Amino acid sequence: MLTVFFLNILLLVVLLLIGTPLPYCFGAALIFMVIFTDIKINSLMLWGFNQMIGPVLLAGPLFILVGSIIAESGIATRLLNVINLFVGKIKGAIGVLVIFACGLLGAISGSAFTGIAAVGPIMIPQMLSQGYSRGYATSLVSVSSILGVLIPPSVPLIIYGWVTGTSVLGSFLATVGPGILVMISFSIINILYSRRALVSYHETAGAIEKEIEMGPAKETKKIKIIMAAIPGILMPIIILGGIYGGVFTPTEAAAVAGVFGIIIGIAIYREMGRAKLYKVFKESTSSIGSIMAMILFCLLLAQTYVQLRIPQQLIDIFMGITESKVVILILVSIFLLFVGMIVNDTTAIILCAPLLLPLVVQYGIDPIHFASIMCVNLAMGGVTPPYASILYFGMRVGKAKFSEVIKPTFMFILFGYLPVLILTVAWEPLSMFLPRLFGY
Repeated sequence: MLTVFFLNILLLVVLLLIGTPLPYCFGAALIFMVIFTDIKINSLMLWGFNQMIGPVLLAGPLFILVGSIIAESGIATRLLNVINLFVGKIKGAIGVLVIFACGLLGAISGSAFTGIAAVGPIMIPQMLSQGYSRGYATSLVSVSSILGVLIPPSVPLIIYGWVTGTSVLGSFLATVGPGILVMISFSIINILYSRRALVSYHETAGAIEKEIEMGPAKETKKIKIIMAAIPGILMPIIILGGIYGGVFTPTEAAAVAGVFGIIIGIAIYREMGRAKLYKVFKESTSSIGSIMAMILFCLLLAQTYVQLRIPQQLIDIFMGITESKVVILILVSIFLLFVGMIVNDTTAIILCAPLLLPLVVQYGIDPIHFASIMCVNLAMGGVTPPYASILYFGMRVGKAKFSEVIKPTFMFILFGYLPVLILTVAWEPLSMFLPRLFGY
């Protein structure tokens, strides 16, 4: 059976590399397994249907909708204004603003793409006006949007908890430490870059501060900016406070955030009319439909591996090779980095978590710690070619060429993200401190 498994993986990789749409890739791999094994497709489809109607999975599509609402309702713009008041006088401030804004939007939407869609169109032109190159500005927005995956609530972590039966709330907390470290490391790199590489740097308080830096009305305008952003600031407080306060589940939190965001956009900010609302639902429905089809096929394929006892056979192989926890973590991380470079994080989690979790548990690795290891590894794939969906989306928003963004992107990955990844894998307290503090 392992021979069939490896041939199936080879088929899947080939289909992915030649650019076959993801649902078709996993559908073809599933058909391959059904043909060459004794798995019954009828029972498999019935199992898959029962999994797809679970309430936990609904949180993913709802948070995708929330991300679109944030980008179109005016919430993102006002949050950017407030963040700018606090970081605006730091050297390289506008870059730090981008990083923190993406982290804050991640705490609302659970998606990396929201950061690019909401922050990119506003901040990339501002960075260009202050002397940043287009490639660097686009790269910074793209890599910072990874924080949407690391800062809870996170759609990939919801999927991980759903697939493995691990606590979703505990998994959320596991990536907070790595997420904060990524924000700090990216900010340091940006400040160093700003001092060295900007053609003409001048002290600035950013786009918002320029309008209010003179005259007695300065403080009044600052207060107005903060007051205008209060409804948007309430969103992460309601979502995270409600989840960890036991008021509602992550799925219910996503629904509440969606309704609250629509109310803010229509009744308070008055930026979401009928046309925008229709656009939000139309684009979100299209994205959700393709994602759910991919999840179904990927889920069924992973279940064929479980039914054939592939995880148990892999455990026997690895236990025969080494008993070192460190070696296993290194091998698993390399494997996840490779997977993250060819498929998106959600797909990789559905496919790999059922295979790898039994293996790492045998070596004494906590499932919640492994949630952080998987998420941090796979998130990097979003900006690492050839898959790099987050980076490519950022290039479209920033109107930058691949040759312009690749150098600064690898600078952030090598000097900012990779050290955090190594710490996440090697130093368990970074991921497990908060989950244990909250009793997970």
